[in-house]
Amino acid sequence: MSNVAPPSQAEQKPHTDGGWHNVPVQTRSERFGSVDVADFVEPTGREVDWKLTPIRLIGDLISGELDGSPFDDALTVAQPVDGFALSWIDRTDVRIGSAGLPEDKASANAWSHFDQALAIDITGKQPSSEYVVSRSGLGTVARAAHTVITAAPNSRGIVVLENSGDARIAENVEIVVGEGASVTVVTVQQWNDSAAHLASHFAQVGRDATLRHIVVSLGGGVVRVNPSIHLSSPGSATEAYGLYFADAGQHLEQQVYIDHEAENSRSRVKYKGALQGEGAHSVWIGDVLIRQSADGTDSYEENRNLVLSEGTRADSIPNLEIETGNIVGAGHASSTGRFDDEQLFYLQSRGISEEEARRLVVRGFLAEIIQQIGSADVEERLTRAVEAELTVV
Repeated sequence: MSNVAPPSQAEQKPHTDGGWHNVPVQTRSERFGSVDVADFVEPTGREVDWKLTPIRLIGDLISGELDGSPFDDALTVAQPVDGFALSWIDRTDVRIGSAGLPEDKASANAWSHFDQALAIDITGKQPSSEYVVSRSGLGTVARAAHTVITAAPNSRGIVVLENSGDARIAENVEIVVGEGASVTVVTVQQWNDSAAHLASHFAQVGRDATLRHIVVSLGGGVVRVNPSIHLSSPGSATEAYGLYFADAGQHLEQQVYIDHEAENSRSRVKYKGALQGEGAHSVWIGDVLIRQSADGTDSYEENRNLVLSEGTRADSIPNLEIETGNIVGAGHASSTGRFDDEQLFYLQSRGISEEEARRLVVRGFLAEIIQQIGSADVEERLTRAVEAELTVV
């Protein structure tokens, strides 16, 4: 008798021959969703959404008991900003669940355990206004968290969620972008090397609205940030960017899902990462679905990885599903490679040392993503953080 575990609810559906047995889910859009952790079986590492994740290191976050109490003592707001408001809301608030539902057990576990959610409301009209919320000193106790970001119709602004220090945390972040709004949400992971962070981001983008979503992961032992962005109204758009720098022993993962539900929607996805050191591992999976209802879609996704030393591994998997032929365009690209020898030769021929030339190449490679943030202060801090990573290149 086989001892292979049956596929989980998130991995199966009735067979079309009459439902006498189950078959694995073949497309991203068919995944099961639920807020109840009991609806998901324990992942084994063979499932499509867990097969590249070191689940042995994060079992407590996937299915263990989590502390879901608010973390006021670990939360810092840089300064009050007009057009932004922060509050703690009860889990019965109507905003909870407005952007999406968990599709894996870790996300459902976090949803089941949080006591109150952190709510950030955007009502301002200044595109350059930025609201920086920092978390640090969460400790080593396994935690659950929930954040809801709501952008009022025609609002503008930048929200930055910064993470540092020690942590073991599973969380969900919901983002609702109202009609005509244009907002940027940046999440920065600069955890200590022993930290573990599993985050699912869900976004609903309204009519003629734009969400710029940026993931920056530079620290942590296991960091998995998975954005799921739904272009659910006509004229909705998203730009999803990511930057990661995996050092020795680090696992940095992002599974991106762009769901074109409505007509005339637009998406651009660009993630870039660098890897150095024995055991450095990055994972990027990009799923784009263009539904039958999404005529006039314009979509493109790409992932680029720069390998700086031996012993690293970069997994890059772009996926594109198209259910209608009436689109403006759709495509994807992925590449993983070492330094460009011609670039190095050019720089060295100008009297620059090989070590400094390598640093310049990496800095230029990643700067493209940092420059998308739109906040000079945040961009400067991240540039310094990347420089610190490069000190051992």
